[in-house]
Amino acid sequence: MAHGQRDHHDNKGQAPGDGIDRRLEAAIVDLLAARAATSTICPSDAARAVGDENWRRLMEPARRAARRLVEAGEVEITQGGSVVDPATAKGPIRIRKVR
Repeated sequence: MAHGQRDHHDNKGQAPGDGIDRRLEAAIVDLLAARAATSTICPSDAARAVGDENWRRLMEPARRAARRLVEAGEVEITQGGSVVDPATAKGPIRIRKVR
């Protein structure tokens, strides 16, 4: 798979959550790719894209997906417009492309 592309399949046969985790990461990358370079998204945007009417249960998994993407160097997590350490961020966060 090319750099920046993600597998959108459910990956049946893997441990529970693996498919959702990958789908949330892909949703974050895809949502950011569809927006201006300076735009941000909320983890709820990715949760809604993957979970439809059950999106609320995916909020913490979406935040974890964002943290993994930070570790991979693909996104930044912000609060109040400033980049924050995802390990210590409390409260609402936004996700943006690395600048």
